[in-house]
Amino acid sequence: MPSITCTHLSFSWPDDTTLFTDLSFTAGPGRTGLVAPNGAGKSALLRLIAGELQPADGAVTVDGVIGYLPQTLPLLDDREVAEVLGIAAVIAALNALAAGDSSEEVFSAIGDDWDVEERARVQLDKLGLEDVGLDRSLRTLSGGEVVTLGLARELLRRPDVLLLDEPTNNLDVDARHRLHEALDDFAGCLLLVSHDRVLLDRMDRIAELHRGGIAYYGGNFTAYLESVAESQRSAEDAVRSAEQTLKREKRQQQQARERADKKSSTAKRTVKDAGLPRIIVGAMKRRAQETAGRTDDIHARRIDDAKSRLDDAERTLRVDDALVLDLPQTTVPSGRTVLDINGLRISHGGRRVLDAVDLSVRGPERIALTGPNGAGKTTLLRALLGEIVPDAGTAGVADGRAAYLSQRLDFLDDDRTVAENLAVSAPSLSITRRRHLLAQFLFRGDAVDLPVRVLSGGERLRATLACVMFAEPAPQLLLLDEPTNNLDLVSVEQLESALLAYRGAFIVVSHDAAFLDKIGVDRVLRLDADGLREI
Repeated sequence: MPSITCTHLSFSWPDDTTLFTDLSFTAGPGRTGLVAPNGAGKSALLRLIAGELQPADGAVTVDGVIGYLPQTLPLLDDREVAEVLGIAAVIAALNALAAGDSSEEVFSAIGDDWDVEERARVQLDKLGLEDVGLDRSLRTLSGGEVVTLGLARELLRRPDVLLLDEPTNNLDVDARHRLHEALDDFAGCLLLVSHDRVLLDRMDRIAELHRGGIAYYGGNFTAYLESVAESQRSAEDAVRSAEQTLKREKRQQQQARERADKKSSTAKRTVKDAGLPRIIVGAMKRRAQETAGRTDDIHARRIDDAKSRLDDAERTLRVDDALVLDLPQTTVPSGRTVLDINGLRISHGGRRVLDAVDLSVRGPERIALTGPNGAGKTTLLRALLGEIVPDAGTAGVADGRAAYLSQRLDFLDDDRTVAENLAVSAPSLSITRRRHLLAQFLFRGDAVDLPVRVLSGGERLRATLACVMFAEPAPQLLLLDEPTNNLDLVSVEQLESALLAYRGAFIVVSHDAAFLDKIGVDRVLRLDADGLREI
């Protein structure tokens, strides 16, 4: 039975940042989706299982042939497709045999792979790479085609255990569907890291890497969210109950002390009036103090127990990372033209990428730009920013008030702090006002003084959104190119919240149907070989 077993696994980065301590889990046959925030160690865990990293302690056991598709693949490379697939040497041996070379070296190179070329062609065709020849250079492929080629390479190895790290990044809708079909047909042990909710909903179970351990949830991602939400409600109820218990115990302790003080005062007056001997008075006083002390100790223990129960309840709560924003400065009147494109033509490498593109955007329109990989979507966005000079036609943004969020989130100055970057974008704001605004993006206290270069992916996204949304002047048009790539699910939800609060127009390139549905897209454009059209 194909399986993955990790036993007492511990791992730290060279800078002593600890990811795992004594982590143990098993993944068996079926499809398992692995989820966790960025930086929790999902990719590192896959690399440990694949053998690319070595644990400081513990062991990893994989039962079966392993296939591993990493998140980052080479996009610019002169290797041919056959080399990437790992079959170039076998094809060369087959060609040598056909030419009359029957040496032992030739037969050894071929092994049992007599049909490798046919199998490769079938696999490429099945994944939508019908036009990609085995002699094609990797450099000529789009990002989505490279990811698909990487998947084809792993499937050709006939793995029993398959590790996939964000496999839908850069894939268009058709390529995603073909990936779904390929994974549906996979009968081994699949462990998949993804933020793609549609893909995660096709899993048999969800494994959550949380607080140094892995918890399994039966069912798909939607079932996992429902289970987490129910657990959160129960945790919140437990916290409220523990808080009330703690308040009650503190109140009862105070009331007991007040009763003891009152009783002591009454006793002093009674003793004084009775004229009792000093030795008897002293004994009575000691007994009263001992009784009050024992009562106070009982209440103190009860308060400690209540505090402990509250601490336990609070540890089960998940941190609320939701963004709650109000962005009135981004408002665009409904009749204002924010973008006007007329007859735009762009060629690259002798190939016409965009041909006679026309588009007008008015008011706070929310537009999704879709289409197959390599159709020119990113080229169009770069032309709108003036980064590419068109062969013909014009593209104008009203008042130049457009902001671009690339997949790399390279809008900020890495050497400046979060607060300093916002000061550059919004110089007229006071320090107090900037701190208040950054708090809305979950940068509180000393976090505003962190250099951008040390931020996690989710933190960088929030800092970028703050500097873009509160820029002076505020953008009337946002251009977003596959913004959910490489973001964890919490960060995707934060991006959704920011775009829902934004009151201007945006054009977003994305193949993430769930994301597009969440952000209220009201126009869908498709760019393909037939041009740009509304669908």
